[in-house]
Amino acid sequence: MKATLSAGEARRIALAAQGFGGVRPGPDTARRQLTKLIERLGVVQIDSVNVVSRTHYLPAFSRLGAYPREMLEELAWGKKRPLFEYWAHEASLLPLAAQPLLRWRMADAHDGVGVWKNVARFLREHRPVVDRALEQIRERGPLSASDLEIGVKGAGGWWGWSDAKRAAECLFWTGELTTATRRGTFERVYGLPDKVLPRAILETPTPSREDAQRELVRIAARAMGVATERDLRDYFRMGVAEAKARVAELAEAGELLPVTVKGWRETAYLDPNARRPRRMDMQALLSPFDNLIWFRERTERMFGVRVRLEIYTPAEKRTHGYYVLPFLEGDAITARVDLKAERKAGILVVQAAHAEPWASATTPVRLAEELRLMAEWLGLQSVRVEPKGDLAERLAGAFA
Repeated sequence: MKATLSAGEARRIALAAQGFGGVRPGPDTARRQLTKLIERLGVVQIDSVNVVSRTHYLPAFSRLGAYPREMLEELAWGKKRPLFEYWAHEASLLPLAAQPLLRWRMADAHDGVGVWKNVARFLREHRPVVDRALEQIRERGPLSASDLEIGVKGAGGWWGWSDAKRAAECLFWTGELTTATRRGTFERVYGLPDKVLPRAILETPTPSREDAQRELVRIAARAMGVATERDLRDYFRMGVAEAKARVAELAEAGELLPVTVKGWRETAYLDPNARRPRRMDMQALLSPFDNLIWFRERTERMFGVRVRLEIYTPAEKRTHGYYVLPFLEGDAITARVDLKAERKAGILVVQAAHAEPWASATTPVRLAEELRLMAEWLGLQSVRVEPKGDLAERLAGAFA
């Protein structure tokens, strides 16, 4: 018989697996602590939107507090980095040990499988341009797309990219190039893997496709604690049939335990080593791209909250705002705030604040504490609450 978990138990298991609930060291965060957190998560999504902070900085802030941002930059793009970039969930930072586990995806990309249609078409129809970009980086060392001497400059976006940018991104997909560093306003500089990645990683034997996928599912299961097959598949964006087969194999081997979670329609799988805290007494602002909530179906199932990214929604049709961060309080999402960092003025602006059904009298106070902490972490001097949303007045009162 399957074990049965309550919805609350499943939430707390998931939160603990994601690194929530511990002591937040803040400015005293050690490099080892940040590295271990990213290893626990397995993958951190990268996104260029910088309304508050680029998203890859935020998961560590949510879990560790006001850690030194430059520490993440050193881990990701420093000389002795433990991280690398690749397409995992989306564009992502991952521990180096994951590089061999994704070589099957790189091989697929080389054949035009599992990539954007535009990438597959460019690889197929413009291989001489792709080869020319690769040769220039071999000869000249790490280069950004703007450094490559190929074709004319583009106007932005995939369809407006220059041929050089398209070629470099295709080579990034196939693993023939990797990120050597980032420059200026987040511009990727491409380098050869054998010049960027440690020899120990390059010399690691390539696992079979099946072995690599099983390990990716193990990583996802440890990072989520308890998850459905769809949850596990989404974590590293695996194919439906392959994920189904790998999950079944791990369940058969006893590495995943099938369980029933009250209120969940599908069978869930429990990491046998998952912690089962009886309560969670913590608070955190969550990036909309945070691992905990990036799969919207899982978020709604676990927290009863419908989270949607409204950046591309016309302003008049937005429900909660442009760049909205849910507020996690205990094991519930109790509020959400639309934030904007006005860097020149030194102000973190709460453009709208909305309460969820689980908000309490303490929610505005705890949310204000977290907003003050975020403002300080971002180098901003104050927080301003605009009078929009059903929580705005109470939140402004908490600051007053």
